[in-house]
Amino acid sequence: MSLSLSRCVCRVLSRPISASSVLSGTPLHVVSRSPWFASVMTLKTSASLRAEPKKKKKVDPRRDQLLRERMKKKLKKLEKVPPEYIPIEDFITPTKCLDETRDRSTPRLSFEQSEGRALLLKEWSLYKQEQHMAEMQVVELALEAQREALEELKLESEELYQAALKPDPLLFPFSHEGPAYTPPKTYEAPDGKYNDITKVYTQ
Repeated sequence: MSLSLSRCVCRVLSRPISASSVLSGTPLHVVSRSPWFASVMTLKTSASLRAEPKKKKKVDPRRDQLLRERMKKKLKKLEKVPPEYIPIEDFITPTKCLDETRDRSTPRLSFEQSEGRALLLKEWSLYKQEQHMAEMQVVELALEAQREALEELKLESEELYQAALKPDPLLFPFSHEGPAYTPPKTYEAPDGKYNDITKVYTQ
């Protein structure tokens, strides 16, 4: 009796009740039951997992001992053979590059080509000179304008003039200490010890 009663209660509680159905007066059994809108009181169960833990393979202790002994013998053989260094091919000059007969001769230009290149070089140097002079003129004009503005500011207020002469650390926030002639007082000189970081190539 109690089991059937609990089932009926669960069925009633599991039915979703929408606001429109309550306002319209529709009975509860008319409302469609959707799996996406389950009630909080619904009993939830997970799928049964019919799995079994993997069985460990039985390992023969004698076979395991033989494998370990073989590995030890292989390691001893490798220790006896000195390691072969892998040559660094970047520092080895190939023999075909050492052949002195392979000398590339410079191509001979005609008179017209050599004159054309000389004229191009002269035009390029003239263009760069004019560009440099224009830049220097712009810098000189800016410095002259700055000097005139400072003179006018000095006539107006001495305090503002002195404040304008001070460097602005926030304009270019950069601090750097250059190399000193002597090491610092806390410097500990090395007494012949060093860390060997030579790479050893083994094959």
